[in-house]
Amino acid sequence: MTAQTLDVFQVIADPSRRQMLQLLSKDSMTINALAENFDMSRPAVSKHIKMMYNAGFISITDIGRERHCTLKQDGFNELQEFINSFDKFWTNKLKKLETILNNKAKNKMR
Repeated sequence: MTAQTLDVFQVIADPSRRQMLQLLSKDSMTINALAENFDMSRPAVSKHIKMMYNAGFISITDIGRERHCTLKQDGFNELQEFINSFDKFWTNKLKKLETILNNKAKNKMR
């Protein structure tokens, strides 16, 4: 069975998954421990975890009979790259505005 590939924004679009990521930012947790924080079935939690795993947001490690979820950098890197592209856009726009305002200020001084 091929893993379904999701856009990182589809993964973080769901409030439950965002909350799971927030919980995992404090410490790694077992799937059962994560499930205790949500009013949904264990299979529903597992589905969310699988989506986050497939998108590179978490890793899953088997320790004995427990499955531990830990945040992973990969999914966040893609988000950061997207945000950085807009940071560059706005930085360029603000530099152009600064140049225009400086030129106007210089012209008024003459």
